[in-house]
Parts: sequence; C-alpha cells; structure tokens
Amino acid sequence: METNVRYTIAGLFVIVLFACMTLGIIWLSAGLSVETYEYYNVFMKESVSGLAVDGAVEYNGVSVGTVKSIKINRKDPELVELLLRIRSSTPITEDTTATLNMRGLTGVTFIALRDKGTSRILLRAKPGEPYPVIKTAPSLLMRFDQALTQLNASFHDVSVSVNAVSTQMQKLLDDKNIQHFSNVLQNLTTATQKLSPLIQNSYYMLDTLNRQTLPAANQAISNMNSVMNNMNAVSLELKQNPSVIIRGKTPQPLGPGEK
Repeated sequence: METNVRYTIAGLFVIVLFACMTLGIIWLSAGLSVETYEYYNVFMKESVSGLAVDGAVEYNGVSVGTVKSIKINRKDPELVELLLRIRSSTPITEDTTATLNMRGLTGVTFIALRDKGTSRILLRAKPGEPYPVIKTAPSLLMRFDQALTQLNASFHDVSVSVNAVSTQMQKLLDDKNIQHFSNVLQNLTTATQKLSPLIQNSYYMLDTLNRQTLPAANQAISNMNSVMNNMNAVSLELKQNPSVIIRGKTPQPLGPGEK
C-alpha cells in the first residue's frame, strides 16, 4: 500500500513538472507577458499599402504594440480604419500623432507614433466612440505627392500665363496691326519732314530778333542809367542846398556892402 502511494506521488510530480515545462515553452515561444494593453483607433486618408495585420507600432522608434485590424470605414470609404494594440504604459496624449512610415532598406511599413510634448493630457475615448482616436499626420510619400501636385499646378499656371501672353502678342502683331504701326511711322516721318523747314525758319527769326532787339535794349538800359544818374545828382544837390529850388543855380547879385 505504501509503495502505491509513492508511485502516485511520483506520477503527480512528473505530471506537474511536465505541465510546468509545457507552460514555460509556450510562454517563451509565444512571448506571453503580464503587460496590459489598450486599444486605439486611427483613421487614415491615404493608401496603407504595405501595412499588414500584426504590423509594428513604434513610439519615437520604440516598439510599443501592433496593428490588430485594417479595414475601410463604413461611413466614409475614403478613410482606412486601423485598430492599434498599444502597451498601457505608453503615454498616448492628445498631441500624439500617427504616421504611416517605411523602413529604408527593408521597405517594411509600420505605424510611427510621435508626440510634440506640448500636452500631458492622456487621450481618452469621446462619448459614442469605442476607443480613443489618435490624430494622423501625412506620411512622407503623401507629402511628396502633395508637393509634386502643387509643383505641377504651378507649372500649369505658368504655362497658361505664357500661352495667354503669347496669344495676346499674336493678336498684337497680326498683319493688320503691323500695317497700322507702319502707317503711323510713315505719318511721323512725313510730319517731321514738313516741320523741319518751319523749325529752321523759327531759328532764323529768333536769331534776327535777338540781333536787332539786344542792341536797342542795351541802348535803352544805358539811357535809363544816365537818367538815374542825373536824378541822383539833383537829389544830392537838393539835400546840400535846398534854396536851389527857389533861387536856382544862377548866383544872385551882391547887395549893398557885399563883396
């Protein structure tokens, strides 16, 4: 009886040991852990080609979770709805953004999370939403595509402007307008030829008037200077001898006893 009990204990020990080893193998192979996870939704308005379920989710380059599902949003077919499984210890705030990213050499697509650090408020689900929604930022490929689109639009605008200018120049330089310009130039040439003698005669008249008028003007100015000099002399004499007004310049005869 005692021998049977020992066999039973030994059998139980082997079973427990085998179970522990099995759980250990499963634990190591499946990567089981006591880490808790939370779920977040991301709505992307661009192609997620290359991203697969169980794809990596990184926060500032650190692996923090995986992509659990990828589907088209039923309310808006332009949106791709992603469900992310992220470690609870990851600080997902209201300023955290999700971007579709690609590894340089391998070409593996993953979700990159970044945070500006301006807000410390943890992201929570809004009323009516099953999970909190992480904001998105355009990927590098999308930004490059937008830049090419803007560049193409700019070239198109420049091309339209050049075509418009070219059209206006063609209208301006048509045969009819060229003939008008030729007529205008011809009329200007004719008018110049007719005005040349008149301008030459005007030069002669001005030269003659100058030669005849200047001597007379100089003589008149000289006469006026003489008159002014005489007036100045009379004024000076009146100041010195006011009796000249009464007696005049002729000396009066001497009276009795005057010498």
